[in-house]
Amino acid sequence: MSISRRCVLTLAGGLLLAATAGVQAADKKITLGFAQVGAESEWRTANTQSIKQSAKEAGINLKFSDAQQKQENQIKAIRSYIAQKVDVIAFSPVVESGWETVLQEAKAAKIPVILTDRAVSVKDDSLYVTFIGSDFVEEGRRAGKWLLDNYKGQGDVNIVELQGTVGSAPAIDRKNGFEEVIKAQPRFKIIRSQTGDFTRAKGKEVMEAFLKAEGKKINVLYAHNDDMAIGAIQAIEEAGLKPGKDIIIISIDAVKGAFEAMIAGKLNVTVECNPQLGPQLMEAAKAVVAGKQLPKRIVTKEGVFPMEVAAKEFPNRKY
Repeated sequence: MSISRRCVLTLAGGLLLAATAGVQAADKKITLGFAQVGAESEWRTANTQSIKQSAKEAGINLKFSDAQQKQENQIKAIRSYIAQKVDVIAFSPVVESGWETVLQEAKAAKIPVILTDRAVSVKDDSLYVTFIGSDFVEEGRRAGKWLLDNYKGQGDVNIVELQGTVGSAPAIDRKNGFEEVIKAQPRFKIIRSQTGDFTRAKGKEVMEAFLKAEGKKINVLYAHNDDMAIGAIQAIEEAGLKPGKDIIIISIDAVKGAFEAMIAGKLNVTVECNPQLGPQLMEAAKAVVAGKQLPKRIVTKEGVFPMEVAAKEFPNRKY
């Protein structure tokens, strides 16, 4: 074989190998490690379903872990994803603080991190690529605004508050947003505030304690999520009072259970917090692997649903 012919064959073989490698790189399945908070509410269940379904539809290999509402479990899962050399890590942080060390480990391993649903409090915001989720402060403001616009009674208005998990972004922000709005009218006063940890069982338990301490003095219940409100409704009924009438109830999430409670006349309004973050997360994961720039904050669009629209809106609810 002549030298020139051998060179041509070698060149052609090299081009073919390069082309094949390029196709393989383009076809390489993205592996996403997702560390979920837990399964504490109807909202979280819908959020998990959205992530799993969207990963399947996007052709993304999903590694999923449930932290059972414990930060140490989330950190352990993230470290496991780093060790497995996944392409992208995403998580919904159970609390805001205490993430610097593990996020620095992910950065050192050159694995991009996406936050979903909840934010973290870190000095260096280059430790994560983007945060996809709701504006919790705005949700609190919307709850407060609905109360000021719709409360018909005269005199002082005594509010009890069921807070979310202590130290979590939604609990901090929903409280701050609500208080920011109601302080414009000093007659609206929070007389009791305690965590119900975002669960129905704890919501019922804490509401029972509120009723024991304050009884008929309570005019309004503000719950940081629907599940706690639904638990509290049970406690109110067991105390011989009418939820939605004797005590005005405002909650956040807009899950199906809240719409059922509104249709039954037991819940006055729910402020939407959309759990369907899966499609946005998969888009962001693909974009970051492709080297594209993402905005630091991606906010989901949401509404407010009072009791009056519940029956009409209920068939449209996906969660």
